[in-house]
Amino acid sequence: MSRLQPLPEQIGARPFTLTEAALAGIPASRLLGGDLHLPSRGIRVPKSCKHSLHALARSHTQLDEDTFASLMTAAEVLGVPLPPWAQFRPDDGGPVTAVVEPVPWGKKSGPHFREPGRFLHLSRRNAGTLPRRRGVAGHRLRIRDGDIISVDGLLLTSPARTWVDLGSVLPLEDLIVAGDAIVSEHARTFGTPRVAMVPLPELRTFVANANGIHGVRKARIALESLRAGVDSPRETVLRLMLDDAGLPEFLPNFPVDDILGRPVWTDLGCARFRTCIEYEGLHHLTPEQQALDAYRDQRVADSGWRQVKINRIDMAYGAGWVVTRVKQALRKQGWQR
Repeated sequence: MSRLQPLPEQIGARPFTLTEAALAGIPASRLLGGDLHLPSRGIRVPKSCKHSLHALARSHTQLDEDTFASLMTAAEVLGVPLPPWAQFRPDDGGPVTAVVEPVPWGKKSGPHFREPGRFLHLSRRNAGTLPRRRGVAGHRLRIRDGDIISVDGLLLTSPARTWVDLGSVLPLEDLIVAGDAIVSEHARTFGTPRVAMVPLPELRTFVANANGIHGVRKARIALESLRAGVDSPRETVLRLMLDDAGLPEFLPNFPVDDILGRPVWTDLGCARFRTCIEYEGLHHLTPEQQALDAYRDQRVADSGWRQVKINRIDMAYGAGWVVTRVKQALRKQGWQR
């Protein structure tokens, strides 16, 4: 058995186009090697390379200068959180082709939206033809000035435009989770300040001027529930649970002043009833973090606030369990319902 010729270093660890292969001097016969995956015509992916959605999407857009990443693909590249069913999963089976257009909220979409993670979501401008490739969900979008940006050579929709487009495919709660991540920003007495992808006032302006874009109706509803300062999707889901149950409003990234007037930053806080909530992820299990948490808890208690700690087990029990725990704390702080 003949040994396969090693691929040049500059393309051997990422998806590449046949044009790039030709420029690198790779013979056509080498492109048929068993160490290469063929996700779509004109593209090869070394099976040994680590999966990169950005690199795979860029290899597709390099084939056509009018094509850009959009919807779920753009969201993932930008770091916008999506529910598991919407996250990209490379297809390892036979040919898969999806040709779709975004649909208005309330109308049924094509069958691929039941399994959108199997596809790259690529778009062309409204007057262009739909991208038609294996493993690609093709869209036509009405694009305005500023809607398209470039990230390390990949053309894709901007964070604000991507969020509005997601309104055509995501349930309302998932759209709010994504929006909270996009507008999240804070500067605390510790750690690095967090900078928003799009400040909330700027996103409001964008949505107000987004008439005619699929998804804008749901985006306008979701916009009312967005709050800056959220650190994780779980915090957003928790806050929405409490809002849906009719509890007093809890604000994210809320400072509780200790007895010396120093802020203790809490995940969610209700000043009226001096009650705060901490969502504790796995990092809270380390001895170092537990020591810091104990100090934080003592400062909160000494200041007259009541704290509720919620973790993934609580969330798994459901909204009824979580809401009951928070209600008990609120009642001890004077809430009458």
